[in-house]
Amino acid sequence: MDLATSWQDVSLGTAGVIGITVALLHGVLIHRLILRPLQTRVGVNAVMARSSARLLAPLLHFSTFSWFLGGVALVSAAVWLRGDARLITCLLVGSLYLFGAIANLWATRGRHLGWILMTVALAMIVAGARGSSA
Repeated sequence: MDLATSWQDVSLGTAGVIGITVALLHGVLIHRLILRPLQTRVGVNAVMARSSARLLAPLLHFSTFSWFLGGVALVSAAVWLRGDARLITCLLVGSLYLFGAIANLWATRGRHLGWILMTVALAMIVAGARGSSA
């Protein structure tokens, strides 16, 4: 393994660690700041059906779950994958992170660290994907 390939592996692995960290922090913040108050309000005011209220947590944590699995996939790709499998992993996870960064930037009007972290991870994915041709 040459120096360029190992640097690309580190870049991809670091992007995965950033994604996992963002996912875990996102999950905690979503639960504390959005989900808990929303469930309290929905439960007290009965503004929606119980079946719909039960969907709140899974829907709000879907992005958390996706980003976490994406981070695990990136770390795995850095360690084990080469060629097309690595490139496809980078494209799939990169598209998830790109959507997350754009949505966060738009929703918070740029006043949130999340879009910056996802953009940094995305840049590292692009750098790591360059080692996919081996």
